[in-house]
Amino acid sequence: MTDYSRVERLALCDLFDQLGPDQPTLCEGWSTYDLAVHLYVREADPMAGPGIMISAFADTTERRMRRAKERYSFAEVVDKVRNGPPPVSIYALPKLGHQLNTTEYFVHHEDVRRAQPSYDVRTLPDDQQAGLWKAVRLASKTMTRKAPSGLVLRLPDGTTSVAKRPTELGSVTVTGEPAELVLFCFGRQQVADVRLEGDAELIERLRSASFGV
Repeated sequence: MTDYSRVERLALCDLFDQLGPDQPTLCEGWSTYDLAVHLYVREADPMAGPGIMISAFADTTERRMRRAKERYSFAEVVDKVRNGPPPVSIYALPKLGHQLNTTEYFVHHEDVRRAQPSYDVRTLPDDQQAGLWKAVRLASKTMTRKAPSGLVLRLPDGTTSVAKRPTELGSVTVTGEPAELVLFCFGRQQVADVRLEGDAELIERLRSASFGV
C-alpha cells in the first residue's frame, strides 16, 4: 500500500525547494520557511509538539521554532523534513506516523500550492482519496466543533457523514471530493472546491468562520 503521507511530504519538500523561503502560505503569518520549520519541530522536537495542539504551550512552540530558524537554513530544514522524523519520534512508528500524517502533509502541501498566484485542483488516486475520507470522518467532529451550524459532509456519489449535528441555526451540507472536504474542515474553506447547500446567510458565515479546535 502506498504511503501517501510520504508522497505528500516529498512533493511538498520539492515545492519548498522550487519556491524558496519567502513565499506565502495559507497559514496566516507564515512564510514557506516558517511552515517548513513547523513541520520539522513537530516531528523532531518533543518540547515543541504540545504547543501545536494546546494553546497554553504555544509560546514554547514559538520559541523552539525561532531557535530552529536561527540554527538551520531553509535548505537544511527542508532536507530534515524530507528525510523524515528521527527514530525516537512517535512519527517514526510506521502505522502511527502514517495515521498522524495522512492529513498533515496533504493540507500543508495545499497550503503552499494554493497560496500561489495560480494552481490547479489535483486529481488524486482513488486509494488516497479513500484514506482522506476515512481521516476526515474521524477528525471532522473535532475540527468543526465551533462551526456556527450543523455540517453534513457528502461525497459526489451521495455518501454522507455528519461532522456536526444541527444547531438552532440548522445545518449545511458540504459536497466535494474527500481531499476538498479535508481542506474545508481544516479551516481552508476559501480555497476548498466544494458545493454548500443550505441557508445562504449561514453558508456565507461558514465560508469565513474559524471553527477549528
